[in-house]
Amino acid sequence: MRSLKVIGACGAAGASALAYLAYRKDLEAARKRIRTDRQFIDSPHGSIEFAEAGDGPAVLFVHGAGGGFDQGLGLGAAFLGDGYRIIAPSRFGYLGTALPADASPRAQADAHLRLLDALQLESVAVIGLSAGGPSAMQLALQHPERCTALVLIVPMAWAPERMARGDARLSPMFLPVLNAVASSDFLFWTAMKMARPTLVKTLLGTPVPMYRNATSEERRGVDQVLRTILPISKRSAGIWNDGNVASTLTRCPLEDMRVPTLVISAADDLYDTYESGLHTAEQIRDARFIGFSTGGHLLLGHEVEVRSEITTFVQEHLGARSAPSESFMSARSS
Repeated sequence: MRSLKVIGACGAAGASALAYLAYRKDLEAARKRIRTDRQFIDSPHGSIEFAEAGDGPAVLFVHGAGGGFDQGLGLGAAFLGDGYRIIAPSRFGYLGTALPADASPRAQADAHLRLLDALQLESVAVIGLSAGGPSAMQLALQHPERCTALVLIVPMAWAPERMARGDARLSPMFLPVLNAVASSDFLFWTAMKMARPTLVKTLLGTPVPMYRNATSEERRGVDQVLRTILPISKRSAGIWNDGNVASTLTRCPLEDMRVPTLVISAADDLYDTYESGLHTAEQIRDARFIGFSTGGHLLLGHEVEVRSEITTFVQEHLGARSAPSESFMSARSS
């Protein structure tokens, strides 16, 4: 009996060692990814990190919670396909971008503007995904001449009904899960391996049945989104700032918006962006709202349609092609 216990203990130790080696391998791959092809510009808010890829009309892709420039490039390619120059900044507190004292959407929009100036881009289409929505809207409101089109995908946005309800539709496990994994790369990696459905529901805002019934290609896409959150320790400051922004959202003067706007959401989005997205579209003159009954926060099952709608909208409102303007600074490689 004692020998069996010893064998069992050795087996458990061996499995733990193998798991830790796998974790270290995945973490190093993630760290290598976020060190590759990034650039920086200086700003009054501190360094702003970004990356770009592709050729064609320029699109500023503003990532969501848990993201960074790597998420921006990956999801930008998924939502746009080929034929675009995707510019993907890391928002405040994400990866190599500093978290300033003023990390409000208005201040973040100023940082977006500074990046456009650094890249000598006179005008771009702007896509705000999820928690990237508030600063994308502020950029379009404050500097409409720099935005040919605004696309808001499952946006974090103010709406009277949602603010009155608070986080009622979020899973009660959201905060406990976030508290557990947001600052620990190992715990997040373990959750990806052992409790992926929990992360899909609580962090990605997508009903678990949608994930389980999705095609293998769609599930791989979801898994890739989770993988790009690693290392989460380099994103935790931004995640918590997004939480602060979400809890203090106020009404924007959307009736003053002069940028053509497209808003997309799904009714079963566990972050409850459908009502707020619809309300946002209703406040903006001539805005278009596309709502799906299912799909969750990741719009599962609608990738082809969503890409078609976005690219058609962006092309329709290109106007003057992105062109050089006077630059206030230049980008520098890391």
